[in-house]
Amino acid sequence: MKVAELIKLRSPYWEELEDLSIQMGGRLGKADPDRVSRFATLYRAACADLALAESYQLPPQTVEYLHRLVGRAHNQLYRSQGYQFNSWTKRIFTDTPRLIFNDVCIQIVTIIFWGLFLIAAYLSYNTTVWPGFSEAVVGVEGLDQLRESYGQFGGNRGVGSNTFMMGYYIHNNATIGLQCFVMMLLVIPGFVVLSYNAIYLGAVFGVMFRPDSGAASENFQNFVTAHGPFELTAIILAAGAGLKIGLSWIMSDGLNRKDSLLKTARESLPIVMCAVVLFVLAAMIEGFISPHGDFPWWGKGTVAVGSSCLLMIYFVVLGYPAAWPGGEDDGF
Repeated sequence: MKVAELIKLRSPYWEELEDLSIQMGGRLGKADPDRVSRFATLYRAACADLALAESYQLPPQTVEYLHRLVGRAHNQLYRSQGYQFNSWTKRIFTDTPRLIFNDVCIQIVTIIFWGLFLIAAYLSYNTTVWPGFSEAVVGVEGLDQLRESYGQFGGNRGVGSNTFMMGYYIHNNATIGLQCFVMMLLVIPGFVVLSYNAIYLGAVFGVMFRPDSGAASENFQNFVTAHGPFELTAIILAAGAGLKIGLSWIMSDGLNRKDSLLKTARESLPIVMCAVVLFVLAAMIEGFISPHGDFPWWGKGTVAVGSSCLLMIYFVVLGYPAAWPGGEDDGF
């Protein structure tokens, strides 16, 4: 068929699609079903015509016209989708917790981090089991600086100072999370960094909870109690997301390494977003609640218990159903 005949044959359909786009004016979702069906049929046909026009090198003005037509129809469809509230609530409160709860990388990182943290805390607290453990991990000067910095505690800062410190804590927490995430992309170095941080933090907690730390012990507990659950969980999520992506180019599951990496990166995005949210929440508590001496310790303990309950509800209660054999797995 000649080019002129082809254009003459297809032009009425292009004009009909253009007329429908003008008539509905972004209200495709409110149009009657027959018109929507016709619009979709014409749109698919125009896309096919555009592909043929480019392949057979039809006149440039025809190709340009089809580009504009297809683009306009595509925008019409895109605008008609609107905000799907139910879809987002399902993604946030069903898909994401199930994804995280059942992710093997998150489970591995959780076991390693909390296992080493608790062991180091015990060895640092109980000096008879491994004498000098805390000094070997933190260093004598480091322990002296900790006791000195937490020797005095309290005071009420203004709202401006609290906001400034919250920004500082967000930056600091994000740096820690990014370090764990990036190092875990390399897998082995990531495990080294994760283990070091878990042992170091555990040793600090253990020595600062000892009675011989004096006033510094009470002040340390007063400061870290409220924001600890959110911050430590965020570190685990950041490291788990990094490990998940890092393993994707080693175990590609039949895909080439690039496709495996891209696929896993998309799947890891909800985990990263959860870590970001927890880092921000931890920084808010650390900026406005943790440093205040007038805020009673039982109140900070209540914040910590409430934060832990929220974490358990979101990641365990909402995430657990998919762990049952044959359970629903919605995925992403």
